[in-house]
Amino acid sequence: MCSVLNISDRPGGQRFFKSVIKHIPRRCAPASAEATRKSLISEVQTWGRQLKMSSCLAQEVHLARRHEEILAQRSELLQQMETYLRDKKTKKTWQTQAADAAHKRNAALLNDIEAAEKRLQERMYLLPHPDTVKLETLYWASIKESLPKWEEFLLGRAEVPIGFKKMKATKQSINYPEEDSQK
Repeated sequence: MCSVLNISDRPGGQRFFKSVIKHIPRRCAPASAEATRKSLISEVQTWGRQLKMSSCLAQEVHLARRHEEILAQRSELLQQMETYLRDKKTKKTWQTQAADAAHKRNAALLNDIEAAEKRLQERMYLLPHPDTVKLETLYWASIKESLPKWEEFLLGRAEVPIGFKKMKATKQSINYPEEDSQK
């Protein structure tokens, strides 16, 4: 809305209006003086309207420029927001893909670890302990060594080999600590 409504509303406007009216000659015939006076008042009012319109026009031009600036800022902000949302969506998609890939990789690693653990457990049951293997080897070596002595006995051609009775006697003479504590 314009700030200037009428010339008489402006500071000093009433004085200007009165000074213009004073300069109208009063000596003229009353009818012509009154007509002149009315025409002069009409001219001053027209001039006031023009002033008011030019002031409104300047203000309107200023507001139009400001409106264009605001629209340009709005457009720029909308573009920035679209870019931000597009970047955010792209980042979220990338993060989702990265999380899916990490999940698959972790699942594959977990499966590999479980399979390796299973193989190790099977191997542990399949392969005896090294001490057991050593004892078995010594046992079979002693069997092969004593086999010729027992061969005749097993075929029924000879008596029990020498040293068997001694082994039996030595087994019976062994004292176990549990039996000693019970006596």
